[in-house]
Amino acid sequence: MIAEVARRLRENVQKVIVGKDEAINLALVVVLCEGHALLEDVPGIGKTTLARALAVSLGSSFRRIQFTPDLLPSDVTGLNWFNQKKQEFEFRPGPIMSQVVLADEINRATPRTQSALLEAMQERQITVDGITRSLPRPFLVLATQNPVELEGTFPLPEAQIDRFLLRIAIGYPTEEEENEILERFRLADPLPELAAVTTPEEILHLQTLRRQVRVAEAVRNYIVQVARATRKHQEIELGASPRATLSLFQAAQAWAAIQERDYVTPDDVKQLAPHVLTHRMMIAPQAQLRGRRPEELVASIVDTVRVPVEE
Repeated sequence: MIAEVARRLRENVQKVIVGKDEAINLALVVVLCEGHALLEDVPGIGKTTLARALAVSLGSSFRRIQFTPDLLPSDVTGLNWFNQKKQEFEFRPGPIMSQVVLADEINRATPRTQSALLEAMQERQITVDGITRSLPRPFLVLATQNPVELEGTFPLPEAQIDRFLLRIAIGYPTEEEENEILERFRLADPLPELAAVTTPEEILHLQTLRRQVRVAEAVRNYIVQVARATRKHQEIELGASPRATLSLFQAAQAWAAIQERDYVTPDDVKQLAPHVLTHRMMIAPQAQLRGRRPEELVASIVDTVRVPVEE
């Protein structure tokens, strides 16, 4: 059932996004885990379009927050305002009170505003003036940032980065895909015509089914060993947290389900490890000077850790 719904979602999103099977599948992994994704790539690749197409396909409410240096926490969470007619305070919900939230250029906001997302992303609730309100389910934050432009940006704190299940890089299209983009958008933008192919209620049910995907003890130990290896690596100053280990476990379950399997294999773990771990690691200064990148270190760790084999 999960694979069938994932196929419908993928085909629907690809009416707008040309190619990019892996990026779309990773976005579906985030949906099945009810996690959050950090879309990190250069401008014009399709990060915002992917987020909007996914929200429409899910049949979910969608809001976009354009993060800027003057954005306030209340602009994200909402605020209490005094209604003069009723002579009482009323809560005016902010854009965070949606099922799919696009935090566009999240690293342009000040740390104070960035931290307004922490409670929402982890607890799926917000607290305004001492009153806690639950967020609609499923709840998904898709944050974008430009890895090239650093002027006027505020790097995300480690505590917030750790709350993103996956980091997704869309990448440039191939020559054939770029030609198809021109042809597809020649007459009109297909996004406004996109329709929902599932419902929030069905997604919540699929999230429950995802938890039933079997993970053998040997594969579970393999996940733990990969995560722990990041903490022992000489070129890594800060390794993956236990939350990262759990994220890798859940993401592997979702990836297996999308591939029409009810069990996780070591290859699933290898496939997801770069997307789950790289943004959570802090490279040692000496390694940075040598030009070492997180992707290279995760690849070396995956190659080093012994893979369990069926006896």
